[in-house]
Parts: sequence; C-alpha cells; structure tokens
Amino acid sequence: MEQIAGWWDGFELWVAGLPFIPQFVVVLLGMVPISVAIAMGLDRTLRAVLHLLGRDSKPEQAETPGASAPAGVR
Repeated sequence: MEQIAGWWDGFELWVAGLPFIPQFVVVLLGMVPISVAIAMGLDRTLRAVLHLLGRDSKPEQAETPGASAPAGVR
C-alpha cells in the first residue's frame, strides 16, 4: 500500500508542477472518463429503481372517440 501511496504522491506533485494548460489537459483526460462512468452507473441504478417501482413506462394518453389526430400523424 505504501508503494501505491508513494506513486500517487509523486504523480500528484508532477501534475501540480505543470503549467496551467498541460495541468488542465491531464486533469480532463482523467476526469472525463471517470465522470462518464459515474453518470452511466447512476443512470443504470436509477432505471433499475424506477423499474422496480413501476415508474419506468410513459403514461398512456387516453384517446377520446371521434378525436382526430394532429396533422401529419396517422
């Protein structure tokens, strides 16, 4: 565990020592994929919870007899 902590400290110092633009690029290269993975995980979890609660389908619209469809919809 000490080796991992030592490697991380070295990496952190290296990033902190970079000029702003390269530092920004390095952080984005790491954070964008992590953020996308977290968002996808939350999306799947929310879908599963909504499915279990029966809230995953769109409400059906009641059609009245004799009502015409909007223009272009058949």
